Amino acid sequence: MTEATAPRIDIGVQETVPTIHYQVAMPQPETHLFDVRLQIVNHTSSILDLKMPVWTPGSYLVREYAKNLQDFSACAGEQPLPWRKISKNHWQITKEGVSEVTISYRIFANELSVRTNHLDTTHGYFNGAALFLQPLGCENLPIRVTVVPPHPHWLVTTALPTIGEQSHTFYAADFDTLVDSPFEIGEHQLHHFQVLGKPHELAIWGQGNFQVQPLIRDIEKIIAVEAEIFGGLPYDRYIFLVHLFAQAYGGLEHKNCCSLIYQRFGFRSQDKYERFLQLVAHEFFHLWNVKRIRPKPLELFNYDQESYTTSLWFCEGTTSYYDLLIPLRAGIYDAKSYLNYWSKEITRFLTTPGRKVQSLSESSFDAWIKLYRPDANSNNSQISYYLKGEMVSLLLDLLIRARHHNQRSLDDVMRQMWYEFGQAEIGYTPEQLQAVIESVAGVDLTDFCERYIDGTDELPFNEYLKPFGLQVVTEKEEEPYFGVKVNTEHGRETIKFVEAGSPAQIAGIDAGDELLAIGGIKVTAHQLSDRLKDYQPNDTIEVTVFHQDELRTYTVTLAQPRPTKYQVLPIKNAEPIQQENFAGWLGVPFSTVC
Repeated sequence: MTEATAPRIDIGVQETVPTIHYQVAMPQPETHLFDVRLQIVNHTSSILDLKMPVWTPGSYLVREYAKNLQDFSACAGEQPLPWRKISKNHWQITKEGVSEVTISYRIFANELSVRTNHLDTTHGYFNGAALFLQPLGCENLPIRVTVVPPHPHWLVTTALPTIGEQSHTFYAADFDTLVDSPFEIGEHQLHHFQVLGKPHELAIWGQGNFQVQPLIRDIEKIIAVEAEIFGGLPYDRYIFLVHLFAQAYGGLEHKNCCSLIYQRFGFRSQDKYERFLQLVAHEFFHLWNVKRIRPKPLELFNYDQESYTTSLWFCEGTTSYYDLLIPLRAGIYDAKSYLNYWSKEITRFLTTPGRKVQSLSESSFDAWIKLYRPDANSNNSQISYYLKGEMVSLLLDLLIRARHHNQRSLDDVMRQMWYEFGQAEIGYTPEQLQAVIESVAGVDLTDFCERYIDGTDELPFNEYLKPFGLQVVTEKEEEPYFGVKVNTEHGRETIKFVEAGSPAQIAGIDAGDELLAIGGIKVTAHQLSDRLKDYQPNDTIEVTVFHQDELRTYTVTLAQPRPTKYQVLPIKNAEPIQQENFAGWLGVPFSTVC
């Protein structure tokens, strides 16, 4: 964004109210250090407390942003002020009789993700939670932010409006708004377009094989489809910040923008291009679901500790359900492709043993300690609230549609949540969420919630898909069941996962072992499946590994084949009502997938 296109506001100054002004400079971007100066005027207390957030909304993990802060100092004019560190992220300044304070510090920024900071010779990107110290007691005061780029030609792009004619100076209504407004500064491409009469910007940093105009046209379609669900766009201006980098993937939602990171050469292949557009659809849908429609514990942000909720399955899982559906509605891919994506998602779900151990509500609650910290046992003990939440949202949409002949759907749930909670930004409880879904479905969902949200019962896909002429079919497996996943890493065949109760685990094989041989003959990750096909269930094989540098050979008794792939397919000879339901759901004739 350049100041020529940014909205401008004029603000007055009240002499009795503290004013807050951050300056962010990057005089030597090659050092990866942001220089931050915080000036607070009219602060009359003798003590000033400052805290660095430990997490950022939308990414439910304590990331300890204070670890990147260095060179802290405080002064009044030229006079240094005494300060001390109270805890890992808490600084306290003593300033008896002083009303104007300047705090200086530097932030090391060399982690390129949507939730952290990155600075190099081509750009600077930062998130407010990872960069700005928060003056306690001043959370609701307006804030000015001035950015000082290292080069005059560098652009400054953010969703915040500029202040008057001040160069690179922006206005945030409060600290929450500042945290919710990332900055991209540098040599990025910037493209402007309009949807439904409102301005949008696409900022792209990094080289890649994308084609701008087709990409913008598809983004415009996604925006229009999602706006139709909710009855319009709840912002005056919106920005898509895109970082292209190696094999990266991710997104983070904000009220008036989103940050996306994607593989730079992931746009020529159709399936990879569609995956990017699903990411766009996901993060854009969040501007309603999460940023405005959010659980009660996230109504007010506490940046100092975790905020627990059992409803992340609706925040993220339902959004994941729509990120597959929106591109279909937008005409970006067809119904066959849509069902193929569902086949892949259901395969991921049904091949994750942890679905039988961890409930959806527990997965939501434990996001802070589990989802973002996977280990070798994660697939055995937990299930993603993104993935299972997407599955449950599918069942709920089909349940509502089947009961009401497609005259009601999950769209109506989203609209009602928007009208009751999102527009006023009032947090909802799990009970209120269930009540809204029940009011749209017209049925008591207590048993459904107990079994599939709070419990670990297997999801009855075929029961819910049958009225729409579809079924989940298991592909026949040829190889006997061993129970490991192996990757080739740095020339080693590393066992990354051992399934609980599998022949491999029973024999004593462990995640982290290096697979060497089967039956005394070397085997690689690529060869493993074919080698196992030479055996039958109940055959005994000798598996040789390095276990913590110790050569070991285990005797493994193979078991019956386990399904590793599932497909969503049309039912043969589907009845007219099933075909009608299908067409009402996906908007195309049933014959298009036969």
